This record gives sequence, structure tokens and C-alpha cells, in this order.
Amino acid sequence: MTHLNWAILGLGSIATEMAAALQEAHGTIYAVASRSQTKANTFAAAYNVTAVYGSYETMLADENIDVVYIATPHSNHYEYIIASLLHNKHVLCEKAITVNNLQLAEITALAKQKQLIVAEAMTIFHMPLFKKIKQLINKGDLGTLKMIQASFGSVKEDDVSNRFFDPALAGGALLDIGTYAVSFARYFLSSQPTVIKTTMLPFETGVDEQSGILLQTKEGEIAVINLSIRAKMPKTAIIGGDKGYFSITDYPRGTQASFFNTETGTTTLIEAGRAADAFQYEIDAFETAVTSQKEHTLSLSNDVISILTEVRQQWGMSYPFEK
Repeated sequence: MTHLNWAILGLGSIATEMAAALQEAHGTIYAVASRSQTKANTFAAAYNVTAVYGSYETMLADENIDVVYIATPHSNHYEYIIASLLHNKHVLCEKAITVNNLQLAEITALAKQKQLIVAEAMTIFHMPLFKKIKQLINKGDLGTLKMIQASFGSVKEDDVSNRFFDPALAGGALLDIGTYAVSFARYFLSSQPTVIKTTMLPFETGVDEQSGILLQTKEGEIAVINLSIRAKMPKTAIIGGDKGYFSITDYPRGTQASFFNTETGTTTLIEAGRAADAFQYEIDAFETAVTSQKEHTLSLSNDVISILTEVRQQWGMSYPFEK
């Protein structure tokens, strides 16, 4: 595979995980950038980085960069993806890839025009366990897919200044933890939902504190999603059919599932992949897409962002910066 020079834009906590994976994959990282030169220098020293920038704009002008990994808050993803594409860089961007479907449609069109690959760093799309479960579903083990359930609840500190509750940073459960649950549902649903219904309880700042989402496809499949950033819930997902069900714990980086067969009354353990390698799977898939020039998961991300956009429209909720 052709060697690609990676750059990391934004050096928060998630960037450290990607940096460790890139270092393991390539031994070095070509470039990093932060708004703080001191922070960039410290990060670069820890991860064997060749070029260090105290400005995003200056880094994007570096013609040696092939791929930009964007790890800023999702409120800024759109502008940095567009800027990266205009500088002829492929882009792997953290979730949620954008805050609405219009932003992602513009990005998709620009990437196609410039023959560049854009993808969302969504672990759901790359974990070996889910590829294995899909194979079993296609083989007929589940029978006819009927229901999907996915829950994700965490307890963020009750602080109005926290980014999770800040409308100016696209705070709320939906675009933070909700992207995992909706991505899981869409990955296994046979088609894009034609019916979307939802209810939401807002936090005092106006962002979504907790919500319920119901999706239904033309095939009659239904997905039920529960989200909260003020109530702890297990990250559990279930895929049910008329021959049994798969149950997955900690599904964002799932490596184990159990399958209960209703015909035999038996339960089978299914294992694949390692949670510690989640970023490695994303890197490998992205580099394959760049080398082959074949879009791999952007269409799924488009479907997910369209669902999230419709959900927020039903809530009557928008962000101050949203175009």
C-alpha cells in the first residue's frame, strides 16, 4: 500500500488515541497542528511527529500532507473539512462528521469534484464483530430482521459551561453519544428509515439532555434508540429477528456478542476483533479507500446525519452558528 503522510488537526483527548494508532501503523506521524504552539510541540514530542504547527491554516498549506484527521469539536468539523479539501487533502473526521445534512452534502460534492476521499471516524462501521454479524444475518441465522434496540447513557457533570451542554458547540446527547446508536441502527437496517419519530427533554441551556428515537424502514424493520447525558445506561444493543437475537455489550467498540437461537433454545458466543485496535481498523479501511479511490462509508454517514437532522427538526432545535 502507498505510504500516506497523515496530519492531525486538533489535539484533544481523542487525538491522542489516533496518534498512538498512527504511530503503531507507520512509526511516525507527518504533522500535527494546534492553536497553541506549545501544545503542538508537547504533542509532537510524545508521538514522533515530523512537522509541528501552531496554526491550522499553515499546516493545511503543507503540500506534503496526504490525509488530515480532524479531531476538533464537531461544531467546527464543516469548516475544517472544507478547508482541507480545498487544500487537496483526503479527510478522516471524528464523529459527528457534521451537524446537519446540508453541510455534509456540500462536503460530499466538493470531495467528488476534487476526487478526494472523506470519511467519518465511526468505529461502528469498522469493527470486525459487526462485519461477522452481518455475514451471519445474510446467511439467514437471524431469519427476518424485525427489531433493533440501542441505548447509550452517560452522566456528564451538571455544569452549564461544559461543552456537552453548550449550544454554541453543538452540545447535547444526539451529536455526541447519539451518533453511535444511530450509526449502529443504520448499519444493520436494510434501508434508510422512511418513518422517524422522536421525543426529547432539554437541558436548561436548550440542548437535548435525553431523548427517544423510533425509526422504521419500508421493509417493516423498527429501531428504538434511547439517549441521555444525565443518566447512566449500559451501551447495549440488540438485533432481533424471527429466528433469534444478537445481543452486544459496549457496542461502540464491540468485540463480543451472544446469539440466542429461538428454534434450539441455545446461546452462542461470537467474538471478533479487539477494542484496543478500533482506531487501527479505521486507519486501515481509510487508507484502502484512498489507495483504491473507492468511497467506503460516507454514504452510511450521510444517512445517519440525515436522520439526526430530521430528529432535531422535529425537536425545533438548531445551533447559533448553523447555516
